[in-house]
Formats: sequence, structure tokens, C-alpha cells
Amino acid sequence: NTIEFSGALHATVVKQLRLENPSSNTLAYNAILVGRDADEFSLPKGSTVTIPPTKQGFVNVEFTIRFLHPAEAVLILLSNKVDGIDGATLTFSLKSEVKNIEPVGMIKCKSPCYEL
Repeated sequence: NTIEFSGALHATVVKQLRLENPSSNTLAYNAILVGRDADEFSLPKGSTVTIPPTKQGFVNVEFTIRFLHPAEAVLILLSNKVDGIDGATLTFSLKSEVKNIEPVGMIKCKSPCYEL
């Protein structure tokens, strides 16, 4: 699965990943970011998530678009044993794309086109 972060240059984009637990046991995961641009992504609400039986849990991933080139990383969710039950390891590809560039400011200047 791929999670795309697209927006204007210097914009901060937050994506929320919903995890469902269909079992009758509690699941817990540790989130890890790895890859070439992993330092550019962050987990603002922490790197652990606990999902009660038959409920949902959420992981937020934040990215600030600082460069024109696409950023890439992988989000790995490793299961912690809770009640003696291990969940499956989950992986997601994270990619960014600059959709537009907004000027930070504008400067007007006047100069001659040609001088002898």
C-alpha cells in the first residue's frame, strides 16, 4: 500500500492511517520509519498504537514538503505481544509530490535593460 503526500512546496501534510482489529484480542504496534528520506517524515502522536478488540486505532504521519524532488520512505508497524497474541507486521510505502509552488513573497525592482 502507498500513502501519498501531495501539496504545495513548504506545506505540511498529515495523513491518518486507520487500523482495524477484527479479533477478540487487543493488538499493539510500534511504528518505525525507514528509508532514504525517513527523517523527513514524523509520527506526531507517537510511535505506538494499541487497538482494543473489534475496534480501530489510528497512526498519524506528518510530512513537510521542503524539496522539489519526491521523498520516499517506508512505514513499518511491528506487533507487540498483548495477551499472548501477535498481529501481522504491516508495511506502507510513503511518497511525496509537489503539486504547486506558492511564492513566499514578491520583490519589484526597476533597472535599465541596456547601458552604454
